[in-house]
Amino acid sequence: MPWPWRRKAKRTLARIAIEGPIAGPTRKRVLKALRQIEQRECPALLLRIDSPGGTVGDSQEIHAALTRLRDKGCHIVASFGNISASGGVYIGVAAERIVANAGTITGSIGVILRGNNISRLLERIGIQFETVKSGLYKDILSPDRALTAAERQLLQELIDASYGQFVAAVAQGRHLDADVVRSFADGRVFTGQQAQELGLVDQLGDEESARRLAAELAGLDPDRTRPVTFGRAPKRFGGLLPGRSQWRSLQEALSLELAWNGQPLWLYRP
Repeated sequence: MPWPWRRKAKRTLARIAIEGPIAGPTRKRVLKALRQIEQRECPALLLRIDSPGGTVGDSQEIHAALTRLRDKGCHIVASFGNISASGGVYIGVAAERIVANAGTITGSIGVILRGNNISRLLERIGIQFETVKSGLYKDILSPDRALTAAERQLLQELIDASYGQFVAAVAQGRHLDADVVRSFADGRVFTGQQAQELGLVDQLGDEESARRLAAELAGLDPDRTRPVTFGRAPKRFGGLLPGRSQWRSLQEALSLELAWNGQPLWLYRP
């Protein structure tokens, strides 16, 4: 005879929120929550996404975990909030259905890699780097010099390979032809309404609409089923103080810019 908590879990609508840039801490939190949902055999998951995207590897690991959860019979519905772009889309297409607000900013399917060439600034202030390397490309994207033509070609091939992975995932998840995806996967963003017309989104609606849909797909009563949130992000009390929220956002943006410099990103960067 199954334990009471297991019988209860089989009637539980799980919920996970992915908010902000997708990076290591988000990946760890979400993967842990997905393991808990899998262990409890929850029949449905409401995946709330409000993110501009982030790192390629972190997005891929979350996508893979969602796919495994679906393969085990869990119905997953993604709800796009204010923005679900680039890596947010990549994660979202692992869901069975996607619901977006009419004004949700979504799309931005593509890859971006940025480096900083500050050689002229270094020259003006009299700083010069001395580099000893084991291979021709070991210091690629070094900030003290411009890229060579060969280096630019090498990085373009890397970006193209990552882009191909993105297109393939969207095509598979949304049941679209890869050439159709490439026709609009040029980095541009769309409203939720435009995304629905393109096949990126199944229907328009808010998180409540997505919750009801997830319950219905799992055979639960949408009028009586309320989601249980797994993997809550830690609260930050500093955000309650005037001006602290804006200062924290600026700090996070700067730290991400430095941490992600030189990395291929699935990120919407206006």
